[in-house]
Amino acid sequence: MNSHQEKFAIEVCERAAPHVKAIAPYVPGKPISELAREFGLEEAAIVKLASNENPLGPSPKGLAAAQAALQDMALYPDGAGFALKAALCGKLGVAQDNIVLGNGSNDVLDMAARAFLGPGVSAVYAQHAFAVYPIATLTVGATGIEVPAKSYGHDLAAMRAAMRDDTRVMWIANPNNPTGTFLPWAEIEAFLGEVPRHVLVVLDEAYGEYLPPMDRFDTVSWLAKFPNLLISRTFSKAYGLAGLRVGYGLGHPAVIDLMNRVRQPFNVSAPALAAAEAALADTEFLERSYAVNLAGLKQLSAGLAELGLEPVPSRGNFLLARVGEAARINQMLLKRGVIVRPVAGYGLPEFLRVSVGLEAQNTRFLAALRECL
Repeated sequence: MNSHQEKFAIEVCERAAPHVKAIAPYVPGKPISELAREFGLEEAAIVKLASNENPLGPSPKGLAAAQAALQDMALYPDGAGFALKAALCGKLGVAQDNIVLGNGSNDVLDMAARAFLGPGVSAVYAQHAFAVYPIATLTVGATGIEVPAKSYGHDLAAMRAAMRDDTRVMWIANPNNPTGTFLPWAEIEAFLGEVPRHVLVVLDEAYGEYLPPMDRFDTVSWLAKFPNLLISRTFSKAYGLAGLRVGYGLGHPAVIDLMNRVRQPFNVSAPALAAAEAALADTEFLERSYAVNLAGLKQLSAGLAELGLEPVPSRGNFLLARVGEAARINQMLLKRGVIVRPVAGYGLPEFLRVSVGLEAQNTRFLAALRECL
């Protein structure tokens, strides 16, 4: 780029919307291919435990359905997602007008922000909560209100107290990412009863399938009682379809109608729709994913304890642990071919988040971390 082009580019950017320039971009986990290039490593020797992906890979039924759908790639997907919605209706006991489909649950969160937020209003979220909440809030020009965390999780009483007259959205993740903390459902239900009905409460359940049976609850039953509730879920984690990007939101028909007005046409691809529909019925894979994750959490927790580290108790498929000089240790791990997630951007500069892998991958991480410490 020459100096003349540089000048015009700078002028264009200087006139960009101030609320967009204030956004801290989302930083994804480092890809295996990038690390291999950076340090001259063999891709096959690299262990990636950075992005909370399913170490088992995709649901076999979902994979087969996606491959079959590739035969019709010249055609646009079903913009309404009828077949996937029908499968969700059968599983969850909702109607099609209770469902909005997204290009991953991030898309659902973004639609909620575009439908219910804008300049002159605010949204409330917790410290150490998912980075997309402030990004989605600021993208539409709304004001974000970050509430200090309580034991690395949501302080619902403080969040309620932080609400203003102009608050229109409350963001809650349960379990929370990146900390793994979990709120008892009774506390969330009580919170929903206290929030004014003109405020949309977005309940992000991206990791719900990893909850132990004692902590599971049918939050869909709340939709009849709380028309200002939006439940967000994804096929990226337990179903292993992160690369296809498909999620969904559940809410009152009036809420879903507004979100559909800002939803991009054909926002979920045909292979993603087919894979999600098939994966939804792959109960064997889902049960195996839960079992592998439970064993992995125990393995990583015990291994970290042996190293003198105490991770934050997690209900997700990852663990957050204070390691001290996290940036330096992360670099040392990268040189050893192990990718985890630094979380300084979440206000946790001394912590690393490690996704649960297969037994051998977890062992590899723990051995590398021992060397780094």
